[in-house]
Amino acid sequence: MSVEKTAPASSQGGFSTLLRSRSVWITALLWVLGSLAVFPLAGGELPFIRGSERLPVETEVINGQLNLLVAVVLILIAVAITRRRPRVDLAARAPERATARTETAVLIGYGIAVSLGGLAIGHLAGEHAYSLHLPGTIHGLHNQTLELGWVLGWAAYNFVFFAVLPYLAFRRLGYTNVQLNLRSADRRGDAILIAVILVVEGAAELASVSDEILQLTPAQLLMGVPLAFTVNLVGTVLPIMIFIYAILLPRLARLTGSVVTTAILGGVAYAVIHAFESWAVYDTMAGGALTVIFLTLQYFGPGLIKSVLTLRTGNAWVHVWAYHAIAPHVTLDTANLLDSLRLR
Repeated sequence: MSVEKTAPASSQGGFSTLLRSRSVWITALLWVLGSLAVFPLAGGELPFIRGSERLPVETEVINGQLNLLVAVVLILIAVAITRRRPRVDLAARAPERATARTETAVLIGYGIAVSLGGLAIGHLAGEHAYSLHLPGTIHGLHNQTLELGWVLGWAAYNFVFFAVLPYLAFRRLGYTNVQLNLRSADRRGDAILIAVILVVEGAAELASVSDEILQLTPAQLLMGVPLAFTVNLVGTVLPIMIFIYAILLPRLARLTGSVVTTAILGGVAYAVIHAFESWAVYDTMAGGALTVIFLTLQYFGPGLIKSVLTLRTGNAWVHVWAYHAIAPHVTLDTANLLDSLRLR
C-alpha cells in the first residue's frame, strides 16, 4: 500500500502553471472551436426546446460561457479558502500505473455498458433513458410529465450500477475509504469550504437561473424539498460521486501525473457520463454534434468544480454538499419535480 504524501498547497503552482499546461491550451482551443461551431451547425435554431420557448442560439452559447465563468469564480474561491491546507496527493491513493491503467479501462467499459443499459431499460419503462439527470433538467422538456414508478426505477438503477456495485467492487479489491476519497482529513476546513461555495452558488442560481422555489407555498416546500433532495441524492449525486470522484479521479491523477490535467479530465468525464440525457438529439449528424457541444458547455464547468474540490480536499463528499445535492438539485429542481409528478 502506498503512503499518501502531503505538501504545502502553494507547491501546486499558480497561474503560471496553468499557462504552461498543454492540456489547458488544448481545452481552451476546443472550447472556442466548439462554441463557434454551434452557429453553422444550428442554422438559426437548436434542436433542444426549453419549455414552450425556444431561446436564440446566441443566448444558449452565451449561457454556456457564463456557466464556465461561474465555474472559474467558484474554483478561485475554493483555491483561496484551501491555500494553506496541505496538498493531498490523489495519485498516491491509486495503485501503480499498470494497475491504474487496467482499472481505468475497466471503469470506462463498465460506464459505457451501464449507460447503454440505462438507455434501453429507461425506454422500455417510459419515454426516456435512465441517464444521470431526470427529464426536465437543463435543456428542454421542462414540466415533463413523469410517473413516480419511472422516477424510482431511474434512481434505483443509477444508484445500484454507478454507486453500490463499483464501491463494493473496489472495497473488495482492498481500497480503503481514504483511498476512495470518502474520508475528511479536515472536517472544520471542509465545512467552511462547503458553506461558502453553497451560499455563493445557491445565490447565483436563484438570481440568474430561477427563483421559482421561492414562489412555492409552505406545503409545497414541505413536500417538494425532501422529495427533490432524496430522489436526486440517490439517482444523481451519489452515483456521480462514487463513480467519478471517488474511484476514477485518483486513477486519472496517477496516469497523468498532473493536477491540472486530472481536473480537466474530471470535467470531461462528468460531461461524457451524461451522454444520453433526455434532451440529447442524435438522429442527425448536426444534432449529434450540437448535443456533444452542449453537453460540454453545460457539464464541463460543474465537473471541473467537483474535480477541484476533491483534489484540494481529498474528500469527495465536499462537492456533494457544496455543489450538487442542494444547489442545484433542491434550489432549481424542486418546483420542476413537483410539476413533473403532477403534485402542484
